[in-house]
Amino acid sequence: MMFTECYQDTCSVVALAVRRGECRLLQRLLRKGHSVDVKDNRGWNALHEAAAGGHAQCVRLLLSASDSYEDYVNSLTHNSETPLYFAAKNGHLRAARRLIRAGADLNKMSNDLSSPLFAAVDSGHKEVVELLVSEGAEVNGTHFISGWSCLHQAVYKDHTEIVKFLVSVCSLEAVDDYGITPLFVAAQYGHHQCLEMLANAGANVNCQAKDMATPLLIAAQEGHLSCVELLLAHKADPNLYCNEDQWQLPIHAAAQFSRISILEKLIPVTDRECDRGKGKVSPVYLAVLSGQAESLRPLLREGYSPDAQSCREFGYCCPLDMALWCNSWSVGSDFHQSREITKMLLANGACVSLATYILTLQGHVPEHLSLILEYCGLPKGEQLEALVQAAVNKVAHASFWLPLLLKAGLDPLLLLQQKMLEEAESRVLNFFLEFINWKTLPSTLLHILSQRRAENTWTPHKHFESVPDLTHLCRLAVRATVGSDALSKPSFVRQLPVPTLLQDYLQFSDISSAYTFTASANRESPN
Repeated sequence: MMFTECYQDTCSVVALAVRRGECRLLQRLLRKGHSVDVKDNRGWNALHEAAAGGHAQCVRLLLSASDSYEDYVNSLTHNSETPLYFAAKNGHLRAARRLIRAGADLNKMSNDLSSPLFAAVDSGHKEVVELLVSEGAEVNGTHFISGWSCLHQAVYKDHTEIVKFLVSVCSLEAVDDYGITPLFVAAQYGHHQCLEMLANAGANVNCQAKDMATPLLIAAQEGHLSCVELLLAHKADPNLYCNEDQWQLPIHAAAQFSRISILEKLIPVTDRECDRGKGKVSPVYLAVLSGQAESLRPLLREGYSPDAQSCREFGYCCPLDMALWCNSWSVGSDFHQSREITKMLLANGACVSLATYILTLQGHVPEHLSLILEYCGLPKGEQLEALVQAAVNKVAHASFWLPLLLKAGLDPLLLLQQKMLEEAESRVLNFFLEFINWKTLPSTLLHILSQRRAENTWTPHKHFESVPDLTHLCRLAVRATVGSDALSKPSFVRQLPVPTLLQDYLQFSDISSAYTFTASANRESPN
């Protein structure tokens, strides 16, 4: 049977008369001896109906006609609601007053742990709240499964007038089952007026929930700028750690959820130990992890390091590695965000480790290597030697990495290794040979080419049978003089006193345009 829906056939004639507020009819029924305590399917009797409808005169008549005055005024429904509960919930001041005078229990809890005062607060009936409090209702009792107080509920519902009254009579530091205070609730839901009243009344702005979250953290997370400003004005501590590992701060929440205005407020007041401090986690990581390019921009602009610190918490040695391998690089907005984040980190000087260079050689995400080379170029010295060796060991992916490394200024002579010539796919080998003098190779390498041709694992272009023409030999001589790295830079080449056509030729543009490589398949096909 339902305890919330009323079945008409279970209602007494007295209850029906009271529901309509018909006092004269009620009087006639009472004179005829009709019972006032017949209950319907919900457990409601006539007094519940009178209280819920605000029929104060009916309340008086029913109380006078009851056999047991004190028991009747506190009669319970199947959900343990009293008549006073309904009068308070529906804001019926006169009915509530009559019930209280008759001895109604001010603090009787319903099955869902709601008292008359809590019900009045929840519904926003300030005058009833004031009445109940003045008559001695318990103001700091806990209600509902969460254990909220009346002040919690008033703040949650943003009933500012009731909050204004309750802050003078309630405990400001009452906590629910999660250690959350009313002020925390105000910050969480962005109820600025309630937050201001609580802070002005002396509530602790640095209180912490059981999970160590602070009002400033939750306000930042939820994007309530005015609440953040108010909390800071009342000395909320932006450097109070909000997790057991002692690294999470409000600035991290602002970065993670792209609360830009809040982030800009927090950057100047947050201790920079979080930037690169050992055992900490830079907010840069949170911006990268959540794919928030807009959050990353002000952090880098205000001097946060693009390299941060090695992050044990997330398992990455730097934000760039997180950007490259954590975020989605699929098509659509996620791709755009990930690319933008990577570009920002590189443009702001993020260091690229040798391991990162090597990981990008396989081309799982083609954008990675091209972006790194665009912003950082090739590594130097021993790291370059290691990269070349790693590339040769991944010769199966050469259709991806070879064009990119050569365009970035890698000296192709560094790739003249036995493994490269033995294992490179036929068309990749042809492309590679275009960048050198194929007729002056060491005899061991010429023998490899001859053997592959005999085995039909390499199909050379016809011009490889002849000595390279003079123009090609000349550009090889220029490259030998100025270096591959210099020739890879358009700014350098454009300064050379030769026609534009020759400038393009010096950069091997004729070769690059003759081949089209499909990075996703790690294969190329000629135009």
